[in-house]
Amino acid sequence: MPIEMQIPMNERGAVPIRFMKTNLSLIEYAGWPNCLRLSDGRTELIVTADVGPRVIRFGRVDGKNVFREFENQLGQTRGSKWRIFGGHRFWIAPESKPLTYVPDNDPVPWEWDGNTLRLIQKPDKPSGLQKQLDIRLVGGAVHLTHTLINRGRTTQSVAPWALSVMAPGGIAVLPQEPYGSHTRHLLPARPLVLWKYTKMNDPRWTWGENFIQLRQDPRAELPQKIGFRSSPAWMAYALPFGTFIKRHTHDPQAVYPDMGCNAEVFTNSEILELETLAPLTALKPGARAVHTEAWRLFDEVIEDFREVQLLHAMEPMIRATPRAQ
Repeated sequence: MPIEMQIPMNERGAVPIRFMKTNLSLIEYAGWPNCLRLSDGRTELIVTADVGPRVIRFGRVDGKNVFREFENQLGQTRGSKWRIFGGHRFWIAPESKPLTYVPDNDPVPWEWDGNTLRLIQKPDKPSGLQKQLDIRLVGGAVHLTHTLINRGRTTQSVAPWALSVMAPGGIAVLPQEPYGSHTRHLLPARPLVLWKYTKMNDPRWTWGENFIQLRQDPRAELPQKIGFRSSPAWMAYALPFGTFIKRHTHDPQAVYPDMGCNAEVFTNSEILELETLAPLTALKPGARAVHTEAWRLFDEVIEDFREVQLLHAMEPMIRATPRAQ
């Protein structure tokens, strides 16, 4: 049952719930009167319940948000036009209109069992597809489960797609496959997928032996995007105040969207998106497709992006971030 049915408000309008050092509070945030704050006292997430499902904020308590917020859209609800809002959202791949761009402008029913916050969007009327987002904050790490449910009458070829809209001014760090020799490794290691507007000579890219880097530049005029198949299955975003890690999944036997991508990165003058994808599924009526991520925020600030120094900085943070289950 939703906790607002069980526990009265206090004089500040919050509903604190304590379970294994994680608190859940119902708060006002950014003009939305009904938002859900998960916090362990050091790290916090804020999830919108008036729209979504969407994580609009992730950061240290009283610290900066690792996600971008679009100030001109905050607090808005209803309407038939899709809004980016900012934060972390749940989309449907492959990208198409109108299916991917179904607005998430309406209130989202939610549940809290003392451990997991669950948000359940109403099924989209044309497609019958329904999104469910489960969130846990455990030991400083965030575990997210994106579930796509087919409430319609026909089988649909789709995949859950998780997009984190990062704050401007950072650098995405994407893992290369482990280096191998020409004589021992005869087959390719992974696809690198380019969009029509991808320019590999754009100065925002750094193509290294261990990493691909993409810098978010507010002065840049053109968008950039690549996709790839990542068996390391992690992505990072380095900001002036810390480093965000997200781990996802990789199934070597699965068929992924966008010519085989389970990871993608996009940037323009306003944002950089870290995107992960589940395998394509022929989703039958009543069936579910699930995609998981794990996040962690580190206070370590990366200042040296040369390959050896970056490798030394990234390894302990990747090890300290739980695998997506």
